[in-house]
Amino acid sequence: MERISSRQNSLAKRFRALAHAGAGGDDILLDGPHLLEEALDGGLAVSIAAFADSALVSRLVTLADRAALAGVRTRAATDALFHALSPAQQPSGVVSIARRPVADLDAALVRAPQLLVLLEGVQDPGNVGAIIRAAEAFGATAVIVGAGSADPFGWKALRGAMGSSLRLPVVSRASLADTLRTLRAANVRILAAVPRAGQAPAELDLRAPSAIVLGGEGAGVTDALANGADERITVRMQPPVESLNVAVAAALVLYEASRQRADVAV
Repeated sequence: MERISSRQNSLAKRFRALAHAGAGGDDILLDGPHLLEEALDGGLAVSIAAFADSALVSRLVTLADRAALAGVRTRAATDALFHALSPAQQPSGVVSIARRPVADLDAALVRAPQLLVLLEGVQDPGNVGAIIRAAEAFGATAVIVGAGSADPFGWKALRGAMGSSLRLPVVSRASLADTLRTLRAANVRILAAVPRAGQAPAELDLRAPSAIVLGGEGAGVTDALANGADERITVRMQPPVESLNVAVAAALVLYEASRQRADVAV
């Protein structure tokens, strides 16, 4: 295995650029062995993986061999240099670069019965990742991330999703106005999650083709989008609590949708 020995190495610069500038281009940074394994399992194009020396004398030797057999360029780095390559405060021993997955809304709509999640202005990448993970866990067919939200393929969002972003169709940088027009044309009901005055998830029929819209951590769903929704949905809480973390709210609504749909399947 070749070594990266200097921060001035072109590959080292590439890792650092993705780590510190974030995603947004055609390449994404996968932090840790789990995401590399998920990428290999899913056939994602992984171009290079860098391993810390300390990891290569322990648990990651088998993974390095597997990556090399899959055609991934593997490199070793001293632990000190690896800290500069990894975006995490506590590096997990391997970082890799892969091609950004591309999903298409029209293709996602073919998966029935449709249960989509739309994100409007969700700016915390950890929340974006957690929502994508919950979406896969509870049977959503796609996640549509609006242009004003955090990039779902930034390293923090990818880490929060724990591999779900590499399996579930995730449409990023989407125009929500265009998306809503497409969904309405496909007879998908639009449900806007709001902190109050909406119907409880259990009061709605979530078995029908549906798209759940979730807003940003502070402002929530915009009035324009909420007013244009077919229904408003609210997770009811005991006072004095007024709101939930957006990822928690998403999981609760999606769980109810999953429960209703499981009853139909039985």
